[in-house]
Parts: sequence; C-alpha cells; structure tokens
Amino acid sequence: MRKIILASQSKARQKILKQIGLKFCVAVSSVKEDSLIKGKCSDVVIINATKKAKDVARKFRSGIVIAADTVVLVGKKLIGKPKNKKDAFKILTLLSKKPHWVYSGIAVIDLDKGKMFTAHDKTKIYMYRLTDVQIKHYLKKVPALDKAGGFDIQGLGGVFIDRIEGCFYNVVGLPLAKLVTILHRLGVDIF
Repeated sequence: MRKIILASQSKARQKILKQIGLKFCVAVSSVKEDSLIKGKCSDVVIINATKKAKDVARKFRSGIVIAADTVVLVGKKLIGKPKNKKDAFKILTLLSKKPHWVYSGIAVIDLDKGKMFTAHDKTKIYMYRLTDVQIKHYLKKVPALDKAGGFDIQGLGGVFIDRIEGCFYNVVGLPLAKLVTILHRLGVDIF
C-alpha cells in the first residue's frame, strides 16, 4: 500500500478516511486559507486545497498527498471558518434564514508520478430557522471556530438540517466519491 498523507488536522476528514479503510498519516499545512480570491467558489476551494497539498508535498519524497478546503456560500457572501463566537453566532443566524451552498475542493498529489488532480463538489443545505437561544446553546457545546459556516452536519449541528441536495461528505469537508475516483486513477483502490 502506498503512503497516504492527509494535509489536514480536521478530525472529521480523518474520520472519513478511516471509515473507508485508508491508512494515512497527517501532516498539517501552514498555508493560510484565502477567501478573498476572485472568481467562482469552486475556484476558491480548489486553489486553497492546491496550496495546502503543495505545501505538505514539499515535506515528503514519495506518497500521495490529499488536501481539502471547504467554504459556504449564502447569497453572494462567501463564508469560511468563524473568527470568534460572535462571528459564529452571526453566521449561523444568517445560514438558518435561507438555503446555502457548501463547496469543498480537493487536491491530490502523487509524488512518485509527479501528477496532481483536483476536483470540487457542492451541496445545497436547507436549515431549520434557529432561535438565538438554540445558537447560543450549540456554541457552548461545539467548537464551531474550526468549521466552515460554524456547524458540523455529522455532529450536533445535524439537528439543524432540514435536508440537503448533494453529497453529505462534501458538507463534512471531503467529497468522498470524487476523492475515491482520483485515488483509483492513481492505483489506490478502496475495495
């Protein structure tokens, strides 16, 4: 089995890779995510994921580096991770008022073959209307500052979700089917 390197300290992304049976190590990128990139949301997440993958790839001679980035789009406003709890409160209030999109991009670098592949996915989220009290209680229980949009669909934040249109794992932060397709092209099969 080839060495897999996840360029993310996200526990949610690590859990997804473990669930599909991948053995991997974690190497965190020091790249700062950029949410001010002009262009489409898909460009933002792919550019950020690519920067992270390249940063981590410099630390290894062989293997496959996987990096990801996730943002939320509500109306024309691009939202990343909240700056603080006050910001998280504002974001969750906004997200519960109307449907929004979650975009995740991935970049996979095969160090041995000198190849890189990128992909993105988007999922539409419909949240229930949240009260101020619900948001305050949620923010006391969940570390929202490390999550795009401030909520975790796979955890307690899942109770806020009415429905989604698209890939669940994309909302968690790793478009799984697209990742597995890329890994297959690189000779890494899950089955």
